[in-house]
Order: sequence, then structure tokens, then C-alpha cells
Amino acid sequence: MDLKDQLRLIGERTKHKDAIATEEATKNAFIMPFLQALGYDVFNPIEVVPEFVADLGLKKGEKIDYAIFKDGEATILIECKHWAQNLNVHDGQLMRYFHVSKAKFGLLTNGINYRFYSDLVEPNKMDEKPFLEFNITDIKDNQIDEIKKFHKSHFDVDNIVNSASELKYTNELKALINQEISNPTAEFVRLFTKQVYSGTITAKVLDQFTILTKRSFQHYISDLINERLKTALMSDEEKASVIQEQLVSTNNADDENEGAKIVTTEEELEGFMIVKTILRQKIDKNRISYRDAQSYFSIILDNNNRKPICRLYFNSAQKSISTFDENKKEVKNKIDSLDDIFNFSDEFNKIVENYDKGKE
Repeated sequence: MDLKDQLRLIGERTKHKDAIATEEATKNAFIMPFLQALGYDVFNPIEVVPEFVADLGLKKGEKIDYAIFKDGEATILIECKHWAQNLNVHDGQLMRYFHVSKAKFGLLTNGINYRFYSDLVEPNKMDEKPFLEFNITDIKDNQIDEIKKFHKSHFDVDNIVNSASELKYTNELKALINQEISNPTAEFVRLFTKQVYSGTITAKVLDQFTILTKRSFQHYISDLINERLKTALMSDEEKASVIQEQLVSTNNADDENEGAKIVTTEEELEGFMIVKTILRQKIDKNRISYRDAQSYFSIILDNNNRKPICRLYFNSAQKSISTFDENKKEVKNKIDSLDDIFNFSDEFNKIVENYDKGKE
């Protein structure tokens, strides 16, 4: 059973939290299973030390609920509270323990909410805000990846610290974005308003655009969700088609950017006429067209980039022509003169036939 499944089971167990009356029962029911899921032996007093003594100045014998040891040193201090306790009023206690310990990480939890701290702002002083926080009943996939870093088999202080700073600020920015979307501030509204409104931004205009900004974000998120749902419901063939169209669109945009560098030569046009002459015996000549690119001259069917017939590579001393097999795999062949194009008549007819069969 992987970590995600183990945490999910612990989360489901919290449905019975009303039967948990004490802090000690919270530890046994929720917190110790969590530590076990991270690979630690909670019954090994050398690895997981309960009631770890952390002397605080003149206060001797002060204890923290658990300390996880590695190589004889405390690495994670864990302060536990009853599941019904609000953690916001208890982080000061963990902060004091952290200050007098060599541990690099602190965990404050009530068995449902988990907050991981470090000293990212000032060395040896626990940050006021956690760099990782989650509710075990609603863990996101990206949070699972961060929790895995605390697993005994993966635990690496430097690795966690390096990612913790980015994670901390990412979480704060996400919270800020959520706040601005839900209740945009005047500064936020003004930032967008001045980019779409040319008049003077009065208080009345600002009030109007506050409503419009909030509504616009709601519509954008709704459209984004609907698009994701539509994509999720697509068949594999439909997804492949959309991806292919996006690639074609990108290629077309690239071709437009390269337009100034593209020169269609007389030889390329003559080659196109040869291919057209070969194929017009079986299909309408108007179905055959070309697209010129910087590196090759493409002859296509039905004006569709997804239906290449051949490509002419005439921009170097050694000319070549490429055809496409039934899997649209490009096969390149050297030619000495334009007359050699006639040697590929069968290939041209075959690929057009394959395209038409697919259409049927």
C-alpha cells in the first residue's frame, strides 16, 4: 500500500473523531498511524522519542510530545493537540521548543490538520508560518509529493529545505490570489481597470469595475473548468485530433514568423506541377496544393497540413524528396533531377488513397 492510500485510510478514520475524548487518544488513533505511514517505528525509543525533554532556559524538564531522531540527532519535533483544538493558539509552544533544539523541522498537529515549520526566515528561529499545511481528510496530490519527502526512506534535510522556501511562498501567493478573486482590493481592481478603461478612474468607476473584475474571474474559472471537463470526456481519438490541430496551428504560426525568410523557387513550383500532373489522373487537381516552409516545400492534399503527400528539399546542393508511409512516417530519398520525381508516382497515389479511405 503506497503512502497516498495509507493517508486516505487515516483520513477516513477521523470520521469517528467524536469518540476521541483526550489528547492521548488523538495521538494513538490519528498521529501515531501517520508517523507509521511515514516509515517510522513509533515503538522504537531510539527512532521516535515520546515526551522528549527540551529545557527552556530556567524551565527544566519541559517536554514535547515526540521527537524523530536520525543519526542520534533530533530532526523533527512534534507537538500534538486534541483533534478539536484550534492550532492557531498553540504554535508559540512549538516555537519555544524549536529554538532550543537542533531539529530543523517542527510539526504541529491535532491529528486532522498538520503544519510543518522550519527556519527559512531566520536561522534557528521557527518561522511564524508553516511551509506545508494540509488536512488529512482532503489531501491534494501535490501535497502528497511534499509529504513523501518526510518519509524515512526519502528524508533528506537539504532537499526538503531547498523546496520548502518555494513551497512556502507559493502557498502564500495562492492564498493571496484566492483572496483577490473572492474579494478584490482597490489596488488589484485598479491594476486591471487602467489597462482596459481610458477615462479617469473615479470612485464610481472603481466600484463598477470591482464587480466586473470579480465576475470576469468567475467566468474565466468556470470556462477553464468546463474546458477541462470537456477534455476529460473526450475519446482518445478526439484528444489526439485536438492535439494534432494545436500542433498544426503552432506550425502555421511558426511558418508565418518565418515568412520573411521563405523563398519559393521555380524548381519547387516545377516539382509541384510534376506531382500535380501525376495525381490529376485519379483525383481532382484542385485538391492538390502546397505550403512552403523555410526548410522544405510541402505538397499536401485538400489544403490540409495533416495530409502531406511529399516534401521537396531543394535548398541544398543535394536535392531530396520525402514520401510518407501509411503511418505518416517520413521517408527521405535523394534525387538527381526533377525528372526523378516521376519514380515516386506509386507512392503518391498510395498515400492519397490511404487518406481517402480514412475519410470514408
